[in-house]
Amino acid sequence: MIFEGLPTTPRSEELVDKAFSRAARAGRAKRGHEAQESMLRTAGNVLSDNLENVVVSWPDFGFDVDPFYYELADAIVDVDRLRQALSQVMWASRQIESLRDEYTTKIRNSDVDAARKHRKQAFARMADVMDQIEDDLRYIGDSRDDLRDLPDIRPDEPAIVVAGYPNVGKSSFVNRVTRASNEIAEYPFTTRGVQVGHFERDHVRYQIVDTPGLLDRPEDERNDIEQQAVSALEHLADVVLFVLDPSGDCGYPLDVQLELREEVRALFDESIPMLTVANKHDRFDAVRAEAVDATMSVTDDENVERVLDMAVEAAAFEPDLPTRDREE
Repeated sequence: MIFEGLPTTPRSEELVDKAFSRAARAGRAKRGHEAQESMLRTAGNVLSDNLENVVVSWPDFGFDVDPFYYELADAIVDVDRLRQALSQVMWASRQIESLRDEYTTKIRNSDVDAARKHRKQAFARMADVMDQIEDDLRYIGDSRDDLRDLPDIRPDEPAIVVAGYPNVGKSSFVNRVTRASNEIAEYPFTTRGVQVGHFERDHVRYQIVDTPGLLDRPEDERNDIEQQAVSALEHLADVVLFVLDPSGDCGYPLDVQLELREEVRALFDESIPMLTVANKHDRFDAVRAEAVDATMSVTDDENVERVLDMAVEAAAFEPDLPTRDREE
């Protein structure tokens, strides 16, 4: 996952202590001008290199982050604020490099006492730069902690997004078709576990995503974070599978379930197919035939594979096959 390998972000005070401690050790090994210059360059290098590493460890949100993960990240953290913080940290890295070079010249062109004063002045200015980005480093660190546990969903693999009210059989369906390959985890945009399962058809791995707390209730009951997480799903879905319980045993009357279906349909682009499936099809008399695309009974294991085949067919995923250049 794109944010999983992000390293821990150091705090400003922690970096300053590290840089000045290493500088002191470097200075003890030399004398006179060499000691002052060695301390200055050591501190400057430690600070500028560590700050640059913080920035380059992040993907470029403008080019490297898929729209799905961009929307998902923005639902959890303020991506604009994060990008600004990363920009400020890179500015600080360059500023400290400039101070290092400026005061190296001053040290070389002065006597030993003046060199010591220049080095102390440089340290003070470097510490001031670090103070200016204290909040930025903290925000980057907090963002990293929030984003590293996002679901391992791959935008380049076909995805079936499952929707419908609670207790209609969505999780049972996902468990049934993915066998033991599903993963359930808590993510910041919902208080309930998001279920991500996988299965294969014709050597293509499909993802099937059940999102409790997102597509299982009307839009006006979702908070801002949940609304934006739903927007992320719009970039992910190749097909939407809406599950109904025609018996109403789920606790929601059929007409209410059908209203939610229309809301979910409106969330996704018209190019994204939606299949409506009635679970517990022994109670199918409660649904008009034209209201659904298929029926199944997950409990009795009836027609489940057929529904999955329909979803795969609707996704119409065509993998990119390697080509071999032919010699003219």
